[in-house]
Amino acid sequence: MTASSHASRAHSFNAAAAQYAANRPSYPSALFDTIEALAGRPLTGARVVDVGAGTGIATALLHARGAEVLAVEPGDGMAAQFRRAHPGIPIICGDGNDLPLAADSVDFVTYAQAWHWTDPVRSVPEALRVLRPGGALVLWWNTYALDVPWIAAQSHRIQYRFGGDRTVHQNEGTDHSALVDPTGHLTFTRRRVRWSRSVPLDTHLANIGSHSIFLVHGEEASSAFLADERALLLKTFPDEVVEEVYDVDLLLATPA
Repeated sequence: MTASSHASRAHSFNAAAAQYAANRPSYPSALFDTIEALAGRPLTGARVVDVGAGTGIATALLHARGAEVLAVEPGDGMAAQFRRAHPGIPIICGDGNDLPLAADSVDFVTYAQAWHWTDPVRSVPEALRVLRPGGALVLWWNTYALDVPWIAAQSHRIQYRFGGDRTVHQNEGTDHSALVDPTGHLTFTRRRVRWSRSVPLDTHLANIGSHSIFLVHGEEASSAFLADERALLLKTFPDEVVEEVYDVDLLLATPA
């Protein structure tokens, strides 16, 4: 992916912030239990900066765990949606490549579905700069479970229609640790947390349609694909309720 196309896809979410907020999946409580176990400390009372917070899906869950959480988000559209949904949680403009925070100021730096939009050569040192001693850098991605037949079939259809790009079902079954810190400065502990949700078919279609690969291809191409997809999925889910199965790919590093 070129730098210009990467930037275009990163900014594409701003125009679809409401769709993103309404239809994207959340995260299971077991994920946060696992984070606390690996970090050896509770989220309750911890100062957390949630980077690339988007519409606040993960930020709100961290806040509900009792964390003192600050959201960092570069996109105006996403930040506006965040403020409408979570007026009691502070949010500032910024990104992981240049965090607008003081050194040694937070206990956790978290990225939910967002680290791949950063430049690790810059975002790794920035995370290390703002973390207090004993703090943790925590990254996670909801990835579709490709061992579920209908999900694997959908992934192949997206790949075929959009020229080989599998961003909607990105990196399923892949260990992200080699991608997140190519310099090797950090050692990550990895866990996978499986969960699922049952949603109306139209919610599922709106969810996948909120991904950047659909947004940058335009409404006509996306609508045509989603109409075809709806007809195919009705054969598997005639009651129009889809069980989406996810593996959360979790990576946690506690720098020395």
